[in-house]
Amino acid sequence: MDRLSGLDASFLYLETPAQLMHVCGLIVLDPSTMPEPYSFATFREGIEARVRDAHDFTRKLRRVPLGLDHPVWVRDQQFDIERHVHRLALPAPGGYAELTELAGHLAGLPLDRSRPLWEMWVIEGYRREDGRELMVVFSKMHHATVDGVSGANLISHLCGLEPGAEPLTAAEPGRWPHEPGRNELLGRAVLSAGTRALHAVRLLEPTVRGVVSTVARAREGTAMATPLTAPRTSFNGTITGHRAVAFAGMDLDVIKEVKSVAGSTVNDVVLTVAGGALRSYLADRGELPDSSLLATVPVSVRSESKRPEGANKVSALFTRLGTDIDDPLERLRETATANRNAKDHHKAISADSLQDWAEFAAPRTFGLAVRAYASLRLAERHPVVHNLVISNVPGPPVPLYFMGARVEEMHPLGPVFHGAGLNITVMSNNGRVGVGVIACRESLPDVDDLAQRFPAELARLHEAVRSLTRRVRTPPTAGA
Repeated sequence: MDRLSGLDASFLYLETPAQLMHVCGLIVLDPSTMPEPYSFATFREGIEARVRDAHDFTRKLRRVPLGLDHPVWVRDQQFDIERHVHRLALPAPGGYAELTELAGHLAGLPLDRSRPLWEMWVIEGYRREDGRELMVVFSKMHHATVDGVSGANLISHLCGLEPGAEPLTAAEPGRWPHEPGRNELLGRAVLSAGTRALHAVRLLEPTVRGVVSTVARAREGTAMATPLTAPRTSFNGTITGHRAVAFAGMDLDVIKEVKSVAGSTVNDVVLTVAGGALRSYLADRGELPDSSLLATVPVSVRSESKRPEGANKVSALFTRLGTDIDDPLERLRETATANRNAKDHHKAISADSLQDWAEFAAPRTFGLAVRAYASLRLAERHPVVHNLVISNVPGPPVPLYFMGARVEEMHPLGPVFHGAGLNITVMSNNGRVGVGVIACRESLPDVDDLAQRFPAELARLHEAVRSLTRRVRTPPTAGA
């Protein structure tokens, strides 16, 4: 029996009609590289051939009676590719504005929990500014099924290194766990409840140790940023089910040059650029807080985790984005220092702590609490936990071909939450970094303005680094 981990199941319990817990991806493709001329029927058949033996694409949820335990995954005996891969065409003129409007609409639609928790839309008729006609695949997978890293890995079932090559990951038919009956589900739920108290006792000692370490670091000034200390902005309230999305691109070589000169990391540069983009965006609207915005940054613990089960292997750290600092170099220095402290602090906490405590999320109680939180608009009544979520997902360093079509751009989109109605996700792809911005439409309607500030802010940071390098290398004049 393939039971969901507590962390995976938590994403189901967090979901409401307004707070949708799926992750999206927008992939721009060049169909001219396909070995055979594109047709939707052939394209969908090819996808079916590659996913029909992959458990992640063909499993669905089965709830435990009375909600006594987390759901289990079972095989969808009526799996039908036509329920998952759909066809759409952009209205004229079929440009960026039409694409982002459609993507925002699709991102705001919930997934059908009676089927495997994923969908794709093949969008035809997309025309870029250079006049090229391309196609787009917009995908959705529930967070209960994937995290950022595993979601990127699932794309390998559909991509190859050459137009006619086999997929990077080929699904092999395997034995499915038997589908449990009602009595077995109830029996396992009772057994799980009985061992939960013992499990809680085992968690107390490392949790207390983590709290003591956090207090000590806070006194030394080396702790990560503290939640519930974020300033309030227009996107830190109760969200609706409407979504607005935008996309932008950055040059990975420029990011690497900046990080090498500054002695920082790619993630430091990305967060610095995000801080600059948000600073100018809020300042132009007269909304810039005096104190820095606070971001939650998901961290993969896949390599450190000792728990074999579960799709989500993540933890999180909190970091200031330096939106109160105008100078990009100073912001980068502050961000790099804060991130080093946050990473050291994060390493002192068990990689599995979030997954371990998530096991105690009771299906009924958790779901009722989330709905009450939304209906009472409590996100507007307590201090802001965090302003937004920013994710940095490593992608392929080489060209990929999605069903034979060359991947031109990849833009991921994460979920937004009550109290944090903005999500920014970046993903590298063959020398480019795709930026995906998604927000509650009522909280932050002009997301494209924010997204387009990312390449501009990177250029500003790059120029600042190059100016610093020129000053360092220029020898002093005679008599100076």
